[in-house]
Amino acid sequence: MSSFNEKALIWMNGRLIPWKEAKIHVASHVVHYGSSVFEGIRAYHTTKGTAIFRLDDHLQRMYDSCKIYRIDVPYTLAEMKEAVIETVKANQLEACYIRPVIFRGYGSLGVNPFPNPVECAILVWEWGQYLGKDSVEQGVDVKIATWQRMAPNSFPALAKTGANYMNSQLIKMEAVLEGYAEGIALNIRGHVSEGSGENLFLVYQEKIYTPPLSSSVLPGITRDTVIVLAQEIGLEVKEDTIPREMLYIADELFFTGTAAEITPIRSVDKISIGEGKRGPVTAQLQKKFYAYINGEEEDRYHWLTYVSRKK
Repeated sequence: MSSFNEKALIWMNGRLIPWKEAKIHVASHVVHYGSSVFEGIRAYHTTKGTAIFRLDDHLQRMYDSCKIYRIDVPYTLAEMKEAVIETVKANQLEACYIRPVIFRGYGSLGVNPFPNPVECAILVWEWGQYLGKDSVEQGVDVKIATWQRMAPNSFPALAKTGANYMNSQLIKMEAVLEGYAEGIALNIRGHVSEGSGENLFLVYQEKIYTPPLSSSVLPGITRDTVIVLAQEIGLEVKEDTIPREMLYIADELFFTGTAAEITPIRSVDKISIGEGKRGPVTAQLQKKFYAYINGEEEDRYHWLTYVSRKK
């Protein structure tokens, strides 16, 4: 669970303001039509100082999402990057979750969004394990959702938008009310897509599988990170269509995401996965992942943007 510090500062439309002053009008287009694009980014406390993980990649995805939705951002990507760094610095957090959001503001109501101004904000707060304190070691129990991911050419799955997450909320609420930590959605063809806010990986017969982008999945930054790390340790990763039943016979399953990081799945629909706990491949990838984000591994991919460096 996230906990907000209401004494924090929020960057909004070019300046830092007190948390409680960051408000929008109830007639803002985003309130009525979900016209927002956002990102989830983490800054980590490393041995070398506070570092933001894959900031450039996250912001590029956000600007790509804006392009898909014809949102003209009033700041360049470089300016937004500096604003993120400024916001983390201003709030003096060694580690935090970062939420940039771009949305259609107050101007005119109606489906047509163009008359409305584009507004931008950046929030930061401390956020622990998304799926529970012990989830990264013990794993989580999940179910197959009755709700499907959006069909191609309906909502753009490659865009990270507020409107898309109404689908995610249906998946999440169903899982929570039935006693599960998370749900896994299928696409309209009945193939595995992703969780409500996470990408999915499967380990089967010493190979790693993940659904392709054509299965209505968000192109996750942590997803891409895991593919790179798997190759580093000599494991083949296949982006392939995954039938539902393959989840039940997998040796290991795990979620990936900025919030979830790398979280093992110990059961699906009350069917135990592997030995019903974190598997060796998942553990190996977690170790490699945390070595990078903690600054222990050489940053050969330039994934870390340091906000402050220890001398």
